[in-house]
Amino acid sequence: MIEIKEVISKNDIKKFVDFPHKLYKGNPHFVPFLNVDEINKFDSKKNESFDDCLVKCFLAYKDGELVGRIAGIIQKAYNEKSNQKRVRFSRFDSINDTDVSSALFSAVENWARKEGMEVIHGPMGYNDLDREGLLIEGFDQMSTFEEQYNFPYYADLIENYGFKKEVDWVEFRLFAPKETNERIERIADAVAKRYNLKLVVPTSLKSFIKKYKEDFFETLDAAYSDLYGVVPFNDKMKEAVISQFSLILNKNFIVGVTNEEGKLIAFGLAFPSLSESVNKSKGKLLPFGIFRILKQIKTPNSIDLGLIAIRPEYQNRGVNTMILSYLIKGMIDHGIEYAETNLMLEYNTRIQNQWDIFDYIQHKRRRSYYKLINDEKKA
Repeated sequence: MIEIKEVISKNDIKKFVDFPHKLYKGNPHFVPFLNVDEINKFDSKKNESFDDCLVKCFLAYKDGELVGRIAGIIQKAYNEKSNQKRVRFSRFDSINDTDVSSALFSAVENWARKEGMEVIHGPMGYNDLDREGLLIEGFDQMSTFEEQYNFPYYADLIENYGFKKEVDWVEFRLFAPKETNERIERIADAVAKRYNLKLVVPTSLKSFIKKYKEDFFETLDAAYSDLYGVVPFNDKMKEAVISQFSLILNKNFIVGVTNEEGKLIAFGLAFPSLSESVNKSKGKLLPFGIFRILKQIKTPNSIDLGLIAIRPEYQNRGVNTMILSYLIKGMIDHGIEYAETNLMLEYNTRIQNQWDIFDYIQHKRRRSYYKLINDEKKA
């Protein structure tokens, strides 16, 4: 017998957050959320996304045993921006049982229908910096800290319920070159001179963030606003992002580009890979997790490419070569073995082509699915 229970109490939230640890116990490729951060994601007083979202979470029990979970997120800011009525499914985890998975999806769908939604899609999170996409290739690869791992059977569970592919993302591993690329450096220098641009790098992470944080989000919104699933950031979310990510940044892998007026028009940042330390600590900061994380931040052997963003009016001018030239030098100088690109839309070949300056492999693929809530409606 399958029982679906809405997550209401603090104890329910703890069970919701802990379930993947049980499901993926011993899996070397699974990288959990940090437990404290994930618990806060479902606290309306601590998660600024609740200003723009309606959220409902469910747990699935089979014969009294916890066997699955799912979250439904109605992202009002995204729906308003896209003029759609969508609900996102997120944090979907289940044993390999179609009765369990179907009951979970039905719970989200029934709630969303009452809220007037017409399409369910995902996996998607609160915003574009939350984990998204179902892994469909690369099950033998460790996830990055920014990604969610899942078992191969998840795709069957999702498609069995009637979901269809909406979009794929691809991911690459870029191997650090042994020496700088003189051609790229020449192009970067020429671009800087032609458009009166300047590389800016942090001597102090705190002062760099303070100086450029407004330009950072303006550039991010301008560069990414038209991409699938991207949500505009409100002021509270901006402060939360800065607070969260400043803790895991290494100033050696951050670079900005300013124009002749000193305004930030592009930036690139990479995070020290935290996958191994978070996997070993099972998402817990105490007693030893925090020390593992701090060590990886200070002396990483690999990095995750977080974001490269260029304002639209400066795109297709070679500005990306200025950023890549600096990041390549940083990888060489600090002994980085490789960089993980994280998710890129499969049709965004312009971005993918820039990795041709590296030796690389395309080793993961993720998918977002959609399903019409009301069968009589059409996509």
